[in-house]
Amino acid sequence: MPEFKFLRKVSAFSAAFAVLLSAGVLEAREQPRLILQITVDALRGDLPARHLPQMGKGGFRYLMEKGVNYENANYTHANTETIVGHTSLATGTVPAAHGMIGNLWFDRALGRTVYNIEDPDYVLLTAGATVDAKTEIDPTQRAAKVEGRSPRAILSSTFSDQLTFATQGRAKVFGVSVKDRGAVSMAGHTGKAFWFSKAKGEFVTSSYYYNAYPAWVESYNATPPASAYAGTTWNLLADPSSYLFGAMDDQPFETNFPGYGRTFPHAYGNADDKYTTTRLTLGPAGDKLTLDFAKTLIREEQLGQDAVTDYLAVSFSSNDYVAHIFGPSSLELEDNLLQLDRTLADLLAYIDKTVGLERTLIVLSADHGAPEVPGYVNQLGFSLSRYFEVPAVEDSPLFQGLKARFGIGETLIETYDHPYIYLNDAAIAEAELDKAEVELAVSEILNDVPGIAAAVSSTALRKGQVPENLLMQSVRRNYHPKRSGDIYLVFEPNVFINDFDGLKVASTHGSPWRYDTHVPVMFAGAGLKPRTVSRAVQPYDIAATLAAWLNIDPPSASIGEPLQEVLGY
Repeated sequence: MPEFKFLRKVSAFSAAFAVLLSAGVLEAREQPRLILQITVDALRGDLPARHLPQMGKGGFRYLMEKGVNYENANYTHANTETIVGHTSLATGTVPAAHGMIGNLWFDRALGRTVYNIEDPDYVLLTAGATVDAKTEIDPTQRAAKVEGRSPRAILSSTFSDQLTFATQGRAKVFGVSVKDRGAVSMAGHTGKAFWFSKAKGEFVTSSYYYNAYPAWVESYNATPPASAYAGTTWNLLADPSSYLFGAMDDQPFETNFPGYGRTFPHAYGNADDKYTTTRLTLGPAGDKLTLDFAKTLIREEQLGQDAVTDYLAVSFSSNDYVAHIFGPSSLELEDNLLQLDRTLADLLAYIDKTVGLERTLIVLSADHGAPEVPGYVNQLGFSLSRYFEVPAVEDSPLFQGLKARFGIGETLIETYDHPYIYLNDAAIAEAELDKAEVELAVSEILNDVPGIAAAVSSTALRKGQVPENLLMQSVRRNYHPKRSGDIYLVFEPNVFINDFDGLKVASTHGSPWRYDTHVPVMFAGAGLKPRTVSRAVQPYDIAATLAAWLNIDPPSASIGEPLQEVLGY
């Protein structure tokens, strides 16, 4: 199929490296005791540099000034959501190959919307550990509550899987995050994942990974860990005058999350408040919980203590939640990033103490970026940014006319699971219509709707009937025939959906535009020499680079190229 031509290239880069290595032109690198892969959710590529003057020495500054810092890294797939980006980092490929096309998709066989890593065959080891609270910034709210999680929906191997294969299972492989999808995707099929349960206030896992919790996890959760934050608040690190956005603590476009407010200090809530654990993830506490669990895991599982390279993926999620609620150019995100800098410094100092930074290969990136809030840029004179109401489209006269034309007296759209429209197959079949014709008609109408940059029919994608431009290439890289919807919607730059199941958020990612595709890529430790690189690279290159460093096979669907500045050639 033409849409998969881009997957068929073979990396001559790693082959050339192997030849040079075998010929003695390059010296074999010392194998690290530990690979630490850090993912900061929604960390747009420019944000670390913007706030670097306020940061200390051991976190972002260490990575940017003591390692190899790539300033121009961009994803090339269209739907920049959490599971898509994390899985792309893990597999070194695009969603068309790894299959995680969105946080949610409509499963035609089941007849319902599914959550990306749901799996009823592997229940959580803690009963009732899925989110129950009504007010939740999480895509699981639109999917059926399935009490189980696993990586089985990921269709490619991950770097961590390849490490397991190469070491005959001796490498210890773990993924940790507040978000289940952030941990599961990076741990891959062969590692073990832990994530924070907002329903229970502790770290949990599923029966895919263990039959019972390790004793150290039971001991860790006995408190439980979230209880330490009950009755506390998120306070600024310093005086507001020292912040870039210090005068912007109360903005009308910010989300007033229940009990949290728009101004500092932000109260996390009391122990008996069902939203307290959710609020913890809306600020630095979520990252601190992740850090504490990760450090405990390193100690208890003895990571990096023998000659076999271990792997730990830590995904820090709070930045994403803060960006959704307050926006990337807000006092809250600025302070959260400065506190994350301290959290990173704490993690790296612990790694240095227990393993040694010279024996640890560190890489930091992000799953996607973050757009500016319309209200913020409107204040500065940029009038093109606004929110888009998807439900209003089907109620429009154009759509009503289309339904009358086809004789469909009921809902024509089954669901919209970003970024796809799924048509009502039953209604189309009952009216004895050609679905491809309906797809085309709907996409033609949508292409005329203000705010929509492109409405792309899946039939056109399958048949190669779309223009060969960068936008269509990114949409094609997101297309999976069994999971993608019937029409892919691309909104115009700076036009966003902001409705998360009734909660209006300030900022929403998920587009192919630069503010969502631009992320940092930083390698450090393991004797790397400092270097800043401005040439264009892709986050898919990370998995290929890690594999080349260890001289093992890259993930099965990898399209990335090993980064020469990291490998030293």
